[in-house]
Amino acid sequence: MPLNEDLVDMSLSVFSDEHFMQQALNEADTAFEQGEIPIGAVVVSRNRIIARAHNLTERLQDVTAHAEMQAITAAANHLGAKYLTRCTLYVTLEPCTMCAGALYWSQVGRIVFGASDEKRGFRSAQNAIVHPKTAVSSGIMATECQDILQRFFEKLRASKG
Repeated sequence: MPLNEDLVDMSLSVFSDEHFMQQALNEADTAFEQGEIPIGAVVVSRNRIIARAHNLTERLQDVTAHAEMQAITAAANHLGAKYLTRCTLYVTLEPCTMCAGALYWSQVGRIVFGASDEKRGFRSAQNAIVHPKTAVSSGIMATECQDILQRFFEKLRASKG
């Protein structure tokens, strides 16, 4: 019996950057529904999601409750370790310098983000902020990641209107 090529392609894409970024986008959708700035994150270890998070700054009234910070804490708790060297963080927006600092200290193995943040993203800093052994990939599903942020801020402006 011949293999169905569509099924083979689907099985190969299950562990793709796009698959995991879609999971981060699902978290961003949850944040959107809760009135939070829609940024979502997941941490992956050995092709398994070990942490899911989204922004909680409004709910917790805590400026440090970014999706990345929540995801780092949840992943460290899951692993029972403070270092995430064999993990990948997928996040819908380029981490800010605060989150990049936390990612540095956690020694996360890889950061994958969707949309760039020209004003507040860690790449706007003069010096390298992430750990030197951390690989960084950007632009994964950037359009979808940017779209949810635009929809959120359009809705927010219309409500203040």
